[in-house]
Order: sequence, then structure tokens, then C-alpha cells
Amino acid sequence: MKRFWETVSLSRTAAGYTVLLDGKPMNLPTGTRLLVGPAPLAEAIAEEWRQAGGGMGGEMSFNDTPLTRLAGTAQERIAPDPMPTIDAIARYGESDLLCYRAPSPKPLVDRQMRDWQPWLDWAAAVYEAPLRVGEGISYIRQHKDSIAALRRVVARQSSYVLAGLGIAVPSLGSLVLGLALADGALDPEEAHRLGALEELFEVEQWGDDQEGADRRESVRRDVLMSARFMALSRG
Repeated sequence: MKRFWETVSLSRTAAGYTVLLDGKPMNLPTGTRLLVGPAPLAEAIAEEWRQAGGGMGGEMSFNDTPLTRLAGTAQERIAPDPMPTIDAIARYGESDLLCYRAPSPKPLVDRQMRDWQPWLDWAAAVYEAPLRVGEGISYIRQHKDSIAALRRVVARQSSYVLAGLGIAVPSLGSLVLGLALADGALDPEEAHRLGALEELFEVEQWGDDQEGADRRESVRRDVLMSARFMALSRG
């Protein structure tokens, strides 16, 4: 995509906000006009396009505008039929990372209990969804009422929050941590640390490698971006 615009602005319509590039409505790659409901998200998307280098020439892609990409996903892929996205996200509750504890060494066992258990307790208190915990990687069958409760929480989210959860939950391996992010109860940097807790413990013991560090940084960026998108969507 050529960068040739000089001004970026917003136009409010009954259907939502339209981003204007030099006064012309911006379209998604499919040709559909992007319409954004929450005002804070629309403002952030407009600023994203300003920062992308309007008027500077050269090439850009939608990879340079992650908020726009997620808003497009919410509009085109989720809003028309949210059920497949709800099902995919809610399924993570059946094998949530926080429920699978290491049998050893004791420092890791203690750290998982200290750092993970409070969020399972939070889900039980806030969503009435207590989850069972076990050692190792053997599948833990969760109570159907807890899974149903978590699914109801996911199902009541807006298409924007679902788009954010669609990035955050797989990145963290945890529906509980993703929902805590969506609720604003958990800081995204801390969420990333919790999701990478076992790997970070191994790094402390044996050192790091560039591939692992790069992978964690990529996940970290995704978590921070999705958390910001969901926060902007809440208004």
C-alpha cells in the first residue's frame, strides 16, 4: 500500500466512526469500509495511521497498523457470526495453563502456587467457575458447570473484545488470564510473565538463548497489543 495521504481524521456516522485519509474513507483490504464503534478505539486507530507515516511516501501494509487489523477482524469475521470465535476461545478453559502444575522442583511448584492460584481463585469468585488443578500434563476433566460459566463470560463479550481475546488467550495458553486482561484486572506485562512462568524459571536455572528470547518478545508484543485493543474497546 502506497503512503500518500497528508491528513488523518475521523467522521462519526450512525454506524460508527470512519477513518478519513485526506478526507476519503479508509477501506479494509477486502474493500469494505472500516467502521469503528468505540470512540477511544477510533481515535487510537486514526493515530496509528498518522504514526504509520502519512505523506512520507514509501510502502506500508496492515502489519504496520495492528489495531486496524484487529478492528477489521472484529467487523468482518466475528460480528457477522461470533459463535465460532466464542467456541474457540472458551475451549481453552478445558485445558487452562494455570491448572497444570509441575510435580517438581519445589521452587517451581511453590512459584506456580503463589502466582497462578490467586487467578484461579479470582475466576472462581468473579465468574463462579472453580477449576481443578493437577500435576503433570495428563488431561484434567473440569466440572461442566465451570466450563459453562466461563463460556457464558466469553459469549457476552463484544466482537472487539473477542478479537482481542482471540490473540491473548492462545498467546498465554490461559482463558483465565485472558479474561482477567479483558476485565482490566490484570496488567498485560504481568499476564505475559505468568504465561511464561515455567519458561522463565528454566531461563533462571540454565540461561537463555536468542530464539527463546525472540519468541517470548513476540508473544509479549501480542499480549500488550491485544490488551490495549480491549481496553480501548471498553471506552
